Parts: sequence; structure tokens; C-alpha cells
Amino acid sequence: MVRLVRESWAVAEPRADKVSELFYATLFSIAPVTREMFPVNMEVQRSRLLRALVHIVQMVDRPDDLLPFLRQLGRDHRKFGVVTQHYESVGMALLSSVKAYAGPAWTDDVERAWAEAYTIMARAMLEASNSEDGPAWWNGTVVERHRLTRDLAVIRVQPDYLVPYHPGQYVSVEVPQRPRMWRYLTPATAPREDGLLEFHVRSVEGGWVSRAIVAHGELGDVWRIGPPMGRLAADRESGRNILMIAGGTGVAPMRSIIDHLSQWGENPRVTLFYGARVQPDLYDLENLQAIAASNPWLHVVPVLETESTLPNVEYGTLADAVTRYGAWPDHDVLVSGSPGMVRSTVSRMLVAGTSLDRIIYDPFTVD
Repeated sequence: MVRLVRESWAVAEPRADKVSELFYATLFSIAPVTREMFPVNMEVQRSRLLRALVHIVQMVDRPDDLLPFLRQLGRDHRKFGVVTQHYESVGMALLSSVKAYAGPAWTDDVERAWAEAYTIMARAMLEASNSEDGPAWWNGTVVERHRLTRDLAVIRVQPDYLVPYHPGQYVSVEVPQRPRMWRYLTPATAPREDGLLEFHVRSVEGGWVSRAIVAHGELGDVWRIGPPMGRLAADRESGRNILMIAGGTGVAPMRSIIDHLSQWGENPRVTLFYGARVQPDLYDLENLQAIAASNPWLHVVPVLETESTLPNVEYGTLADAVTRYGAWPDHDVLVSGSPGMVRSTVSRMLVAGTSLDRIIYDPFTVD
């Protein structure tokens, strides 16, 4: 099944934009009500759902990674009002759009393989959704805004009720400036008794939501916050030390985990490589160094791709800096940042000899 799915998608993938267009056209034709689940402007959305669906289908031979994520995703999708019929419509649209561009590679066996893979995915998501009795989202009010640079802001949101996330997890958010455009953000602090959430948001090119938050967000804005997702976490009882690798605002989940660990006097040794292209992008370095000064188990290594006046800095990419020290045996490795940074860092570590089952990252934190 997995081989057939991957081989047929390889034929269609060069025309993925066309597959995506046909996918949404088919979905909205056979299930018009689903159009209301998506933003008016589909420019950014166009390939997002299809890309995620294909990625999931291709992971069906990795159930230990796939099923926990699918269950989280099923709970998260309750915010759209998704029901069983919607899964059926999405499956029909997915198969018909891939079939149209797979050409002769699409056979009866291939169609059965795609149908079986999608059924596994949909069943896991539906079971999780139907078993969940918590809210589909929480409302939260923006109570603080600190614009650190032209394209970076720290936002603090006070939810009406506690959001039950674990340190390192991320949530989806919808802001009033961009209705129906849900995006993933990671709380940068461990859960607090008052429930306050801190988010680090960088405005990126083509980022409709991030640009709206940084440039146009206001105090008093009410956000919707979806159920927590993700598997980044630190195991204090494993007997292994921890290597954290964070690029840019990817430091947020690491900050949350470090904040959580700091309540104990003794912890595994934690080494954080915190990287950026230029020095100003290491916006949280001073705070992290202050935490390390009072917590001897934490060591922070700044990494830059350009020259700077910072002391004790490593130069190059994060992948360069980390692999200079070898394979990091006996470490749990947590990686967070842009998709490109995560891919390159994980690939380089595998080449260096790091075991894949020791590397933890969330591949869906952008989309």
C-alpha cells in the first residue's frame, strides 16, 4: 500500500498546484458547505490541506508517529465543525484530484491503496474527535503587546479558561484580523496558575496571519485558541541529557520546556543551540542566559551565520554548529524552527550518527 501511494504521488507531484486547484474545486462542488470552513482568500490556503493530507497518507507505515498526531489533529478539527460526511467528501476529492494527474500510474490497485491509507487516517481522526468532551476552542484576550522589532512581537493572551497544554506543545489560533485563517503558535512559557499565554510572533513574507498580528493586532483583541498539539517534551526520568536546537522563534517551545524544568533544582544536562542569521534575531538570548546563570544544568550556545561581537558564539548554520560536536550519544534531541531548518538539521544529525528515535520535532508547526 505504502509503495503504491508513494510511487503514484511521485508522478502527480510535479503538478501539485494543479492537483490542489482541482482538489478544492471538487470538494466545494460535492460538499458546498465546506467552503464556509475556509477563508475568503484561498491564496495561502490553496495547497495547505492537500499537502498535509498527502504527507499523512505517506506516513501510514509509521503508526507510532502518525496515530498520535492524527488523534490530536482530529480533536483540533472540531473547531471547524467537521463531521463524518466532511471526511467522506475530502477523501473523494483527494483521490479524484490525484488520479487526474497521476495518469497511467493510477490503477485499480493504486486507487485501493490510497483509499485504504485515507481510511486509516480518517478513522483515527474521527475516533479522537468523537471521544473528546472538552471545548473545540478557548477564547483569550490580548492583554500585552511588545513589538521588539519591525517584524517581531511578543503577545500575551489571557484565556477565559485554562488551556491544558504541556510545555513544548503548540496550539492553533484565529485572530479577528484574519477570520478562518487558523495558524499554529507555541506558548513560550510553561503553564501558569493564572493561565496567561505568551507567544513570540515573527511577521514573515506571505504570512497573512503573522503580519496581521505583528502590524495590526491590538490590546483587547479576542483570539480563538485550538486544542494543544505536538510531541516536543523533555523526559527528566530517562537518564539521558537533552540537546535543544532552536532557530528564530522556534526557541518558544524550548523556552516553555526550560521554564518548566526550572522549578526543579536538579535536571538532566540541557544544551541549547539557539541560532539565527544575524545577531538581532537572537532576540531572547539575554533572557536565556539569565536563566542559565541561575540554573547550572542549562548551557546556552548562540549560533550565527554572520560575524558579530557576541562572545562564545558558534558560526554557521545550526546544522553546522551542532554536528561539529559529533552525534550527541545518550541525548534526547529536540529540534524546532522553520521547516527548512528542521529538515537540514535532522538530516545532518542522521549523517553524523544520531539515532532517529532520539530526535523529536513537530513537522506541522508552520501549516
